[in-house]
Amino acid sequence: MYGVLIALVSGTAVGTGLGFSGVCGIGWSVTLGVLTFVAVNIILGRIVQKRVKAAMDSVQNVLLDGQKRLQAKMARWQMRPPGSIQAAQAEIARDQKVFVCEALERTETLHRFDNWVPMMRRQIATAQFQLYWMIKDFKKVDELMPKAMFLDPTMSAMKLARMYMTDKPVEEMAKVYEGAVRRLRYNQNVLLAAAWSWILIQKKDVDGAFKALNAALEKSDNETLKANRDHLANNRVAHFSNTAIGDQWYALQLEEPRIRQQRQRPQWR
Repeated sequence: MYGVLIALVSGTAVGTGLGFSGVCGIGWSVTLGVLTFVAVNIILGRIVQKRVKAAMDSVQNVLLDGQKRLQAKMARWQMRPPGSIQAAQAEIARDQKVFVCEALERTETLHRFDNWVPMMRRQIATAQFQLYWMIKDFKKVDELMPKAMFLDPTMSAMKLARMYMTDKPVEEMAKVYEGAVRRLRYNQNVLLAAAWSWILIQKKDVDGAFKALNAALEKSDNETLKANRDHLANNRVAHFSNTAIGDQWYALQLEEPRIRQQRQRPQWR
């Protein structure tokens, strides 16, 4: 990393310079050299951290502004419903792709910090993985998967969902799921457990889904997981549903949101 290298050179130069000049003894020369290394490292670290944060904030701002525009458009549609739900969904997808692609362009500028920040390339890959997922560019998602970091439950759930989409063996998916939930705290496992139990049901392993939900509820009191567990316990597989989880669930792209066409009431005079 450039910062460490610059700090090391600075510390060495100060220590060596003081030692050879005779201004300080060997002990003080070494001490001041080490202090110089630490000081330069801290100063450069703060400068780089500030610039990285500003660059990341610019990416986040693009996404937030785009989401606000979409929400405003959807609010207008609630007042005056569009003629076609399918056309409205296509328009939302197009609008989302525009601002997500802009955000992706901005993530590329973060590569200038690759040699300054540890794991920067992997952080960028993780952000891009999520952005490409939003616009369903799964070719790019698959390219980025080996480079991305799956440290939080949402990212792990996305990986699990993609493995299901690409028809990976259940044994491989089980290892990913177990590895992810093992490190989670209470109630952090909801999305993962919902996705895993849904996948098992699609694989016709209802008993496995029931056991997974039972185990998940030892670390969660989520009502959706409880309801699904109870449905499976009473052989009501058709009632299994993750829709109550909302946008988080639909963001996994495993199911399409159920949108009902609103009927306009006639206005009588």
